[in-house]
Amino acid sequence: MGTISDGWHETSVRVRYKDTDRMGVVYYGNYLTFFEVGRAELMRALGYPYSRLEAEGYQLVVTEASLKYQGNVGYDALISIRARVGGLKKVRLRFDYEVYDQGGNLLVSGYTVHACLDSKQKPARIPGALKEVLHPSAG
Repeated sequence: MGTISDGWHETSVRVRYKDTDRMGVVYYGNYLTFFEVGRAELMRALGYPYSRLEAEGYQLVVTEASLKYQGNVGYDALISIRARVGGLKKVRLRFDYEVYDQGGNLLVSGYTVHACLDSKQKPARIPGALKEVLHPSAG
């Protein structure tokens, strides 16, 4: 689902009724859920789904999130979520996001920063295989 171009992976999602608030537009907090969808689909497209990371005994926990709102849409709108790796360090990983409406108007941009934890919930280096897929020269 989606394509990768210039490091960005794009996924389309239809806004559900439950994603909207009393004013009939997407509730602001739900854009973080859309970010998660974009991130999961990016990792899947890179051949390293999050389920593989967990099976290997690791988790990526959110330590920071930032969103900038530019516009909004309502129920049944088709949106495009773009995600890419924005930065990669030993234990931390940043994902960048852009969400567009069907007309190509930017709705929200932002990022999340994640720390890698091992199975004992302790900070751990991002596994080499994951680093290689996310940023080939980082290996």
